[in-house]
Amino acid sequence: MKSTIRDVAKMAGVSISTVSRVMNSPNSVIESKRERVLEAVEQLKYQPNAFARGLIYKKSFTLGLLIPDIENLYYAGVIRGVQDACIKLGYSLMICNTDRDKERLLSYIDTFHEKQVDGVVLASDILYPEYYDKLVGCRIPFVLVSSHSDEYDIPSVEIDDEAAAYDAVKFLIELGHKEIGMIGFNHDNSIAGPPRYEGFIRALKEFGLERNIEKIKYANHRYEHAYQATHELFTDFPDLTAVFCVADEFAMGTISYLKDRNILVPGQVSVVGFDNLRMASMFIPKLTTIAQPIYELGYRGAEKLHELITTGSVELRREKMEHKLIVRESSREK
Repeated sequence: MKSTIRDVAKMAGVSISTVSRVMNSPNSVIESKRERVLEAVEQLKYQPNAFARGLIYKKSFTLGLLIPDIENLYYAGVIRGVQDACIKLGYSLMICNTDRDKERLLSYIDTFHEKQVDGVVLASDILYPEYYDKLVGCRIPFVLVSSHSDEYDIPSVEIDDEAAAYDAVKFLIELGHKEIGMIGFNHDNSIAGPPRYEGFIRALKEFGLERNIEKIKYANHRYEHAYQATHELFTDFPDLTAVFCVADEFAMGTISYLKDRNILVPGQVSVVGFDNLRMASMFIPKLTTIAQPIYELGYRGAEKLHELITTGSVELRREKMEHKLIVRESSREK
């Protein structure tokens, strides 16, 4: 028969509440009692019941994670980071794929409320007022990963998207490219689209290449959309020698389009991506790209949420992590 907390308390000669404290806050129990409890736990092979523990501490020891697109390899890294942090911090994790659908996301928040999750990580999505009102109304602590809010004072962790895009375009300019285009995110449903666009524009203006500002086409997050956007870009601007893509998946779509038109990369056109997905170093040619610390963003987001849950606040409200330019085969001097 499976041992219970009562069995442990009886063998150790302590109260049930003392056993609970040893399980969840061992330093709050004097050493002699703690050792007796741990010895009893070992002998009885006792495993704490998560539901009972939740009743005692009024917590579920579960976090929720909302992601926009589970098929996107970027979110695999974020999920891994959040998951590993949860293991370290003692949480289970519920992952919900929203498909950037507002009603679906709001219904997931209702589910999290019903399941009494302790907190929620909202990854790479705009914090619309409906989301904020729902989460606050349900009294669920939450943080933003690869996102931020100018309207609400919500803890967040991300990179500086504007600076990262600027670095990518500056790199192309320093290679000697003067005819530079961009494949960007549609601004109406992307948190990263506007700042990466602004970084592109700042680099062009700084180097006197304002004529390229109009050389932009937009895509909806997927490879095939970027492929079509590249067709439109080169139809309108066939003399381009470089393209900055705001995601590695877009860069892959761009290179595939160029290859299908017998345009050499990087021989005729250099391409720079963004994210440094695992596939970036496997693709042919290997992608020059802006590396985000994807795993670390997820891990740090879960840590920040834990801090918010346990203390009611976070020490660093808006945290920026470092990006890095990774130079590979898809770019070269003009």
